[in-house]
Amino acid sequence: MHLETTPIPGLLVLRLDLHEDDRGWFRENWQREKMVGLGLPDFEPVQHNLAFNAERGTTRGVHIEPWDKLVSVVTGRVFGAWVDFREGDGYGRTFHLEIDPSTAVFVPRGVGNSYQTLDDDVAYTYLINDHFDQSYVYPALRLDDPTVAIPWPIPIEESIVSVKDRTTPLFADVVSLPPRKTLVIGCHGQLGRALVAAFPDADAVDIDELDLTDPAAVEAWRWHDYDLVLNAAAYTAVDAAETEEGRRAAWAANAAAPATLARIADRHRQTLVHFSSEYVFDGTRDDHTEDEPLSPLGVYAQSKAAGDVAVGTAKRHYVVRTSWLVGDGGNFVRTMQRLAAEGVSPRVVDDQVGRLTFADDLTRATRHLLDTGAAYGTYHCTGSGPATTWADVARRVFELSGRDPADVTPVSSEEYAAGQDLAPRPRSSTMSLAKLEATGFTPRPAWDSLSDYLAAQRS
Repeated sequence: MHLETTPIPGLLVLRLDLHEDDRGWFRENWQREKMVGLGLPDFEPVQHNLAFNAERGTTRGVHIEPWDKLVSVVTGRVFGAWVDFREGDGYGRTFHLEIDPSTAVFVPRGVGNSYQTLDDDVAYTYLINDHFDQSYVYPALRLDDPTVAIPWPIPIEESIVSVKDRTTPLFADVVSLPPRKTLVIGCHGQLGRALVAAFPDADAVDIDELDLTDPAAVEAWRWHDYDLVLNAAAYTAVDAAETEEGRRAAWAANAAAPATLARIADRHRQTLVHFSSEYVFDGTRDDHTEDEPLSPLGVYAQSKAAGDVAVGTAKRHYVVRTSWLVGDGGNFVRTMQRLAAEGVSPRVVDDQVGRLTFADDLTRATRHLLDTGAAYGTYHCTGSGPATTWADVARRVFELSGRDPADVTPVSSEEYAAGQDLAPRPRSSTMSLAKLEATGFTPRPAWDSLSDYLAAQRS
């Protein structure tokens, strides 16, 4: 068994092993381990179809479908022809090949597929990795289109063709099939806004457009249009999550919704990137690594930990944990900057340790993981440099804002929480960056990003 490339990118010819004897022959029509090992995409077929063709000259296609397929014949021979209808440099390229039981062809999504039987009683078989969608309009091309000029062994006017295939459009009237897209969920938040900027061609939605807790909305969404889903949606009201209403909202957004996305990602062969929090740890270790057992303290933390576990069931997933996020929107740094400008001298805790993470740095790390094909799994991403306390951050903001850092009064977590009904916080939010750095990405020092962020806010 071996694999051959063709002039159409991604269209692959697979030469199969036929084990023949006086009884006939046997072949492995789909052998995942061997075929993927040769370089065939692991396209995860979900449907196996057979088309029986009674007479020589039966001609079908050119059908342009939004799935991958592996085609072959069981008996007889066919003349196979393919036309690339994907957007890009290969648009309009053609390839043709005679197929007998010793040959299979992998046809990627958006490449038009057709064949003509060269014998009577031909059985044509194909594996596909999606199910037929009644709502989708499947485009097709005229078999005798002069632009692509497929050299049919039997002229089309002499062959057996369905009425539908005789009335399909010419090449100039067939719309190319765009590549599958990226979907950003939670686009109104600090991270969501940064992701939209970093993935400008992505579709972006928030709960008002796609409510993942609404089964009808989830079922109606056109998930097969996407191959990458970036989930920045979350319930982040840490203290409110301790209330009955907040508990329901936190578990719905932070646990149930990611579980839904994990199931969808596997069904549609998507890569799912889910953003999580250092709150999944209790903060008793100085430096949290990705393989540390989860130990969430409050309701918010527990719901985020459950979401991490759910996303981890998806075959193609990245869980990116971060801490102390700063982006376009309300955040601790902006609050301290405002207090500095207003002449307020705040009390800030000095026994919770971690690193700031700036949303644009987090999106760069995400692009890096995707662009380099880093191993699926969990990664920690924060700003680099020494760990600091919240009081350290507040002093630095005051200093860069022209205020005396001494105007910030350090207090313990217990002093700060006195008289308030606050959820527990991890004392150490510092996360190891070693796994992320091993992929070739080093986040910017948090202090440098802070200076740039404040300068941008002032301009």
